[in-house]
Order: sequence, then C-alpha cells, then structure tokens
Amino acid sequence: MENQQKLKGKKVAILLTDGFEQVEMTEPRKALQEAGAETHVIAPKEGTIRAWDMTDWGQSFPVDVILDDADAYSYDALLLPGGVLNPDKLRMEKKAVEFVRHFFEEHKPVAAICHAPIMLIEAGVVQGRTLTSYPSIQTDLRNAGANWVDQEVVTDQGLVTSRKPDDLPAFNRKMIEEIREGVHQGQHA
Repeated sequence: MENQQKLKGKKVAILLTDGFEQVEMTEPRKALQEAGAETHVIAPKEGTIRAWDMTDWGQSFPVDVILDDADAYSYDALLLPGGVLNPDKLRMEKKAVEFVRHFFEEHKPVAAICHAPIMLIEAGVVQGRTLTSYPSIQTDLRNAGANWVDQEVVTDQGLVTSRKPDDLPAFNRKMIEEIREGVHQGQHA
C-alpha cells in the first residue's frame, strides 16, 4: 500500500510519437500508476500512436493530450521513452523540444531511456550532465557536452537515464524516487 501512495497527486507527462519502443512506455507507465501517479500520453497528433515492439510494429495506444494542447506547467515530471524512430521524429517538432526544455527550466524530474536522450540534445540541456543512453548515441551526447557513462541507470539532479529495456527495473525505481523528491534545483536548461 505504501508504494501506491509514493506519487499520489503527481501528474507525469509521457511525450512520444509513432515508433516509440513499446516496453519503454508500458513498463514505466505501469510503475508510475502503481505508485499513485496520474499519467498522460502526449503526442503531436490526436487519436492513437503506434509502438515499435523490438523487431516490428507493436500495439497502438490512445493519445490523452495532443501536444498543441499540452500545458507543461500542469505536470510534475516528464517520461521520454526511446525507440529509434520516436525521438528522431519528435526532435523535428519545435513544440516537443520546447515542452522538454520546460521541465529543465522549472527544475522538474525527467526520465529518458534508450534513444530518448536525443531529445535532450535537441533541447540543449545535456551540457555538463552525466547520463547514459543506448550506446549508439554516446558520441552525439559527448559532442553536446554530456559526460556519457555505461551504467544501467544514472541520476543527475533529477535527470534519470538508462540504456535499454533490460535496465527498466532500475530505471523505474530511480524515476519514482526522483519524482517523489520533486523539484531539483540542479536540474536546469
């Protein structure tokens, strides 16, 4: 019962689009909801978005709020699932990049896994930060000023990152811990 109350009253935005890695949304979302958080799937289009499930297209999921209508101020934290297609499409959406940047400007927790840190590069928020990601984007992160490390989960002042689906248990624990703690003054744009 205690775990169900850890995030009671917290609202978490899950920003994604077609091509997100299915398990990198469903497992963290389940963990957040079990901890008492309210979650909203936010996407650039209304209706549904389609997941990628390891090697092929996966399930479709309903969009709760379209990006144009999403008010970043009404959320306590941000979850960025990975997948190769998802962040590559999202970084081309100016409003998506601004939405991500807001959480850093307001010192709110952000959790990004796999290829999702591409969005952090685009938002200009990785300079001087220690984080991890899927190994194929480590050079991009280093070139953007990040200190990239190969660990299952890395926490840096409210920013939680992990490498891949195998890291989800550790990622989910740290994400919940950082969201429970709330605002982190070291989290900045």
